[in-house]
Amino acid sequence: MLNDSYPYYLASEAVFANQDLDVTNKYTGEVATKVAKADAATIDKAIAAAQQAQPAMTKMAPYQRKAVLDHCVKRFEERFDELAQALCIEAGKPIKDARGEVTRLIDTFRIAAEESVRINGEVINLEISERAHGYQGMTKKVPIGPCSFISPFNFPLNLTAHKVAPAIAAGCTFVLKPASRTPIGALIIGEVLAETDLPKGAFSILPCSRDGAELFTTDDRLKLLSFTGSPDVGWELKAKAGKKPVVLELGGNAACIVDEDADLDDAINRIIIGAYYQSGQSCISVQRLLVHERIYDEFKERYVARVKDLVSGDPSDENTFIGPMIAESEAERLENWINSARDQGASVLCGGTRKGPMLEATVLENVPKDCDVSADEAFGPVSVLAKFSNYDEALQEANDSRYGLQAGVFTRDIYKIQQAWDELDVGGVIIGDVPSWRVDNMPYGGVKDSGLGREGLRYAIEDMTETRLLVIRRP
Repeated sequence: MLNDSYPYYLASEAVFANQDLDVTNKYTGEVATKVAKADAATIDKAIAAAQQAQPAMTKMAPYQRKAVLDHCVKRFEERFDELAQALCIEAGKPIKDARGEVTRLIDTFRIAAEESVRINGEVINLEISERAHGYQGMTKKVPIGPCSFISPFNFPLNLTAHKVAPAIAAGCTFVLKPASRTPIGALIIGEVLAETDLPKGAFSILPCSRDGAELFTTDDRLKLLSFTGSPDVGWELKAKAGKKPVVLELGGNAACIVDEDADLDDAINRIIIGAYYQSGQSCISVQRLLVHERIYDEFKERYVARVKDLVSGDPSDENTFIGPMIAESEAERLENWINSARDQGASVLCGGTRKGPMLEATVLENVPKDCDVSADEAFGPVSVLAKFSNYDEALQEANDSRYGLQAGVFTRDIYKIQQAWDELDVGGVIIGDVPSWRVDNMPYGGVKDSGLGREGLRYAIEDMTETRLLVIRRP
């Protein structure tokens, strides 16, 4: 169960400033707990504290940073069930999926602990011409400085971890704005960080309104902005960020190609999870399915039958696969998209109806390409079926999107695998599995409207550090 109320964390300390933010149980709609909400003055204090704490954070030895991260791993393991229950309530995430996300939280901090002690430089041979005779170069990585993090609602633990853990490993202080709909996981992370030997002021975790969060983007004391969320908001923030580097993890409408040589049992099993895991509220959820015409009818029949069998309901029930969407307004939006596609000639093979925040798992066919449910990010429990006859055309169809996060391809042909890797305009190509697959040490991110930069611990640390050169002349 959740506490009756939660503080925010200002300059490493819990502050019960107010109870202005209601956090609801996403299944029942009832207020589950209340959270302290930060204003602009508090955010300004947090940034000042991060700036003041940065020298001490920079001086922390790698083994000391590792000790902080190791402590977090231990405490998250001890609080595993509490974290999973919090996710189930605040995000409406089915309890089995919630446990999976807690496992990924732990994995992310564990990988960060390992990476914290191998942030290395290199020796450079500068003697490339006579004028450089006797010169030697060396580089090291230094923290970029105080970082600004804005995390989303759909993975409140793991996507927060992918910002916080590499920052600690790299030696950066930070201020974090968790999603207002799902702040509890981030605040529990803050509670654990407050137990460690991080310098006072090294972190602040501040739920706040979007209107009050301008300083997270515009303040020049912050040296990097990392945002995960919608494309429209992300690109707007980048335009306002000034000189600081910006990492954007944005949306997608991921395509998955099922070629004629695919193992249908395996492909359907994986695609069911990829499309409907946590009610499709993932930026790499399988949204567009391109299936070879020779296997299309069999695939459709078996796939739709499996989707119809998915259990929806209370996310705290062990048997539930489809829980509520994050808000009734989001379920209503997607219901309208489905109805609009139907009005334009699409067939609803199953699902399509809504009750409050619960939207049935839906499969559509014959959807015009310019319909929102195909062209934009659905971010809900819906997939769109289409057939192809030519593999080259399937790759082109997958690329026909403003997004480019990840794509999945089910084929056993090594040449087609290589072609997909060469031609798919995405950040990651997943062979023999769904685009929804991610492990936490891999480089993860997209192109086009799907963002800039890469997460995954080593790759995030690259963004959070700068290369400093030393040149030595031997007289």
